[in-house]
Amino acid sequence: MYLGSCLCGQVAIAVTGEISDIIHCHCSLCRKNSGTAYATNGFVNSQDLKIEKGQELLSTFSFKPGRTRYFCKNCGSPVYSSNAQDKSRVRVRLGIFDSDIEERPMSHNFVDSKANWENFDANLPRNATFESARLK
Repeated sequence: MYLGSCLCGQVAIAVTGEISDIIHCHCSLCRKNSGTAYATNGFVNSQDLKIEKGQELLSTFSFKPGRTRYFCKNCGSPVYSSNAQDKSRVRVRLGIFDSDIEERPMSHNFVDSKANWENFDANLPRNATFESARLK
């Protein structure tokens, strides 16, 4: 079982099954929705996603007909999205999980749409906390 929560902790989820088809999506919609270079998403069978608390705090946004994004209306954290054409599963943003997950991403998608400053092979320093300039 995987457990997750939004930034403010008011929405909590549990996933009782596996997470499949994990990808890093670089499309402009995922970049705008996440505010980052890409979003990491995975599919979960609909019956395996349980909203443990905060159902009343989930708000929705539909950018395309039949596709709904669910997010915490308190802190704005994306929780999951659904597609009316595939009701058997939902897509979950993996950043919401508090639990370590076993499954791993299988690809980077929509790389032609990636942010112009994103460099997959960047030889950047790796820091355990803040970058050194912020530690002073």
